[in-house]
Amino acid sequence: MTIKWKRWVGAAGTGMLLAGALSACGGGEEGASSTQDAEGEADVAEAGDTVKIGALYDITGGTGDVGSPYADGEEAYVEWLNENGGIDGVTVELIGEDYAYDISEGQRIYQTLRDRHEVAAVLGWGTADTEALRQQVANDQLPYFSAAYSENLKDMDESPYNFLTAATYSDQGRAVVQWIKENHEGDGDPTLALLYNDTAFGRSPVEDIKEYAAEHGVEVVDEQVIDVAATEAQSQMLNMQSKDPDYAIIQQTWGATSTILREAQTLGIDTQFIGLNWATGEGVIDIAGDAAEGMIGVVTHAFPYEDLEGLGEIEEYLETQGKTLEDIDQKFVQGWVTASIMAEGIRNAPDLTGDGIKEGIEQISDLDLNGLAAPVSFSADDHAGTKDIRLAQVKDGQFEIIEDYFSHEDYE
Repeated sequence: MTIKWKRWVGAAGTGMLLAGALSACGGGEEGASSTQDAEGEADVAEAGDTVKIGALYDITGGTGDVGSPYADGEEAYVEWLNENGGIDGVTVELIGEDYAYDISEGQRIYQTLRDRHEVAAVLGWGTADTEALRQQVANDQLPYFSAAYSENLKDMDESPYNFLTAATYSDQGRAVVQWIKENHEGDGDPTLALLYNDTAFGRSPVEDIKEYAAEHGVEVVDEQVIDVAATEAQSQMLNMQSKDPDYAIIQQTWGATSTILREAQTLGIDTQFIGLNWATGEGVIDIAGDAAEGMIGVVTHAFPYEDLEGLGEIEEYLETQGKTLEDIDQKFVQGWVTASIMAEGIRNAPDLTGDGIKEGIEQISDLDLNGLAAPVSFSADDHAGTKDIRLAQVKDGQFEIIEDYFSHEDYE
């Protein structure tokens, strides 16, 4: 593989981005390629150079409970990758910063990544900031993976450089509604409450779930808005209790989910709680204790205690750090997987400009993630990698898988 430099013009001006060509690219001498710069001369560099990837983290903000281990997983993957030869000899430099779940700070950091660091792609985080940045991302031609699984990011006209590496929150909710419909044992139509926070993340799937539930015989009888950092929610849970729903979908992270479960235990509520992906994970059990028993959660990525082939590489990396799989959680795995999908797109890229990496990601078809997540596929017309989820339930203090990968489309 040879590497070349290519000039790039973004909204903020002209910068130099690392660009590369795989030996599989057509034209010229095998294993070599060149691209002319603005002056018509080709600048060629050898394998061993670096491609820069930017990252926005939430470590200290409102979703830092899940954001911190996710960021650890992304950084760990890149470190492991570089220790094992990088991407066909190209080193990945991951440049990340904590934006503390603040949209304006996220905007500032993104611009710094673009202008000062001249990154070729970005690993993002939150729903509000990802949606706010998507026009800039498109103008700057920077592929953008986010931990936000907003349905809005499926819109190829509005979000042509955004990619979804897990089922959207709306598709998660649709799958849960189908599971409820198929598994409900009570008389009459099942009833459902929606518990979410008043952020773009919290609100993201609400209307889609309500519409889908109405179409499929599940009645939404209550909605309660609970702050993403809530440490008490008694009034909201009393309001929900008065509607006596059979099920409640939670769109929160670990902290607020634990608050909901503890309040429900105190009030003796017997509703079946089902958390979407950021509500699910070991942290809920750590915080809520036995109040988490029986909770069902959407599982988009593997737990580190599962017997899965893909955990072998993570285990090898952890050994170099004097750690074991017991020292990480599911969100670490989620960050690791997301970074690995980005690396696969870079590996496929005809060159390592933003456009080249976008093309490389769009070549990913049924990518086998060795059990760590559902296989993902992208194309020039569809940047939603998968609709598949699993379900797990807390039993004796641990999430156990109760439903293997499926999507709402499996029932339609």
